[in-house]
Amino acid sequence: MDGAWRVADVRAAEQAVMARVPDGALMARAAHAIAVNARVLLGFNYRARIVLLVGAGDNGGDALYAGAELARGGARVWAVAPAPERVHRAGLSALGRAGGRLVDLRSLPAAEDVDLIVDGLVGIGASGPLRDSFLPLVGWATSTAAPVLAVDLPSGVDPDTGAVAGTAIRADLTVCLGALKPGLLVGAGRVHSGRVQIIDIGLGPTLPDADLWQLSGADVAGLLRRPGPDDDKYTRGVVGIAAGSAQYPGAAQLAVGSARLGGVGAVRYAGHAALGVSQRWPDVLVTDTVTAAGRTQCWAVGPGLGDSGAARSALEYLLDLDVPVIVDADGLTLLARDPGRLGSLRSRRSPTVLTPHDREFVRLFGDLGDDRLGAARRAADDSGAVVLLKGYATVVAEPGGRCLVNPTGSPVLATAGSGDVLSGLIGSLIASGLAPALGAGVGAFLHGLAGVRAARFGPVTATDLLPALRAVLADLQPSR
Repeated sequence: MDGAWRVADVRAAEQAVMARVPDGALMARAAHAIAVNARVLLGFNYRARIVLLVGAGDNGGDALYAGAELARGGARVWAVAPAPERVHRAGLSALGRAGGRLVDLRSLPAAEDVDLIVDGLVGIGASGPLRDSFLPLVGWATSTAAPVLAVDLPSGVDPDTGAVAGTAIRADLTVCLGALKPGLLVGAGRVHSGRVQIIDIGLGPTLPDADLWQLSGADVAGLLRRPGPDDDKYTRGVVGIAAGSAQYPGAAQLAVGSARLGGVGAVRYAGHAALGVSQRWPDVLVTDTVTAAGRTQCWAVGPGLGDSGAARSALEYLLDLDVPVIVDADGLTLLARDPGRLGSLRSRRSPTVLTPHDREFVRLFGDLGDDRLGAARRAADDSGAVVLLKGYATVVAEPGGRCLVNPTGSPVLATAGSGDVLSGLIGSLIASGLAPALGAGVGAFLHGLAGVRAARFGPVTATDLLPALRAVLADLQPSR
């Protein structure tokens, strides 16, 4: 897993390293990494025309030294700055010696004649909206078709939250120096960052333990449980699904369909759609009510459940059991209407996982704001539950502050029933043995990959996610 660190932690780590290495060593490492990645982005066009957007801080110095290295290799390099008198003097001298020039905006090449823009306007020390003096440079960069390489993070993105107040650079590649920043992974920052390349500049030993992590495909493949020779259907885990109603019978089909793929030995279904579920999935054990279902290691409740008295009773019964429970969709609506029950989750003997999208989150926990990580952490601490906040970068927060951010997904997943597939899958993963937060994170990862895979073949519906999910799992765990 890749960790991510807040600005305060990164700053402290930088200071600790700079106290042990020669002056300028960190900037030299950073500049060389930027130049190398710029060459790759340019397809090794050594005669490229490159414009540096240069601020007054270290990011501007990194960009200037990188520009000098590129100019020495044959590139034509121009630097433009909102405050020319405040740019890094040694970096500017290096650029001048290599043949680059500091110019004003009017002296830049025509937009169509630029091959690459390097954004070094502001770094992780900045907060709030960009100053007015920066806006003409951002506007000019936006007007070109040239790819943009951002130094550490795109200017205008909050490094701790990913929020964008006003306008921001939209990068094709962000060369992240030393440590991932949360703002590259969530919110608008994820969209503005493009592809993120992490560069080791020696900060690792001085960073504290991270409380924000991003799963990789290798992580997920290693976490998925394989059945062993001594397993039977019960030792592999049994998941229960309480979903569907007369109005939404399809939600049961979707949640059960994904639960069958999450590694358990058996799936129990309880609810209105028992006949339809048994006809489509004859391997599923069905009952009409949750009270009649047998033992499980986890329940997922809520997709298409409705808000009837029977739905409320089913949710109450399951929350009183001593097993993990995933609450989704209509289950969340019922909790939002019953603050006492929501508040009692902390006293449950087993974990609870809540899976709200933004509007459900507001009904449960109040204003979401621009800091999705902070909001998810607050909700997890307040409720005592694991909170999976859905979105383009889904966040999973545990009580106590530890978070996972999901790097997979696609806007095509914003379709009816997609969340039903996710909740059934998470329930199955937890029943098969994963800890609740990990089960939620792995489920979001697989769900995101399934969405991307399904989109290869045209428009995506939730039903399309089931065969795509099976294919994704086969890719991650080829048969032995």
